Amino acid sequence: MLHTDFAPSPLPAPPAAADKAAHAGVPLPLNTPVASVDAVVEALRMVFDPEIPVNIYDLGLVYDIRIAADGQTTIVMTLTAPACPVAGELPVQVAEVVAAVPGVGEADVFLVWEPPWTFDRLSDVARVALDWY
Repeated sequence: MLHTDFAPSPLPAPPAAADKAAHAGVPLPLNTPVASVDAVVEALRMVFDPEIPVNIYDLGLVYDIRIAADGQTTIVMTLTAPACPVAGELPVQVAEVVAAVPGVGEADVFLVWEPPWTFDRLSDVARVALDWY
């Protein structure tokens, strides 16, 4: 099931059994308004899996988004397969795109492999784009 109703978390702790795959950004200056989860989701929709013509959010690769009160943002995601050829590049791209969102300071991306990604995680948008409905 695709998560669409994220709530900002005050202290985004790294998930257990996750590998920190990428980091980008710098801390926000004090009193800077913090980004909304919707703004981060829109940025994530600009990142595409190079093998599948659908963005990573609608593919269901993003499992969690946490935004702290200081703008530090944590993305927990997976890949379509552990041996994915973009495993080293895609998390870096995600961190950079998220860190560029106004109101995001530092962005950390963690890769998890449980639960494994399946086609059940595709959003309706992805299913239509791929003609899989």
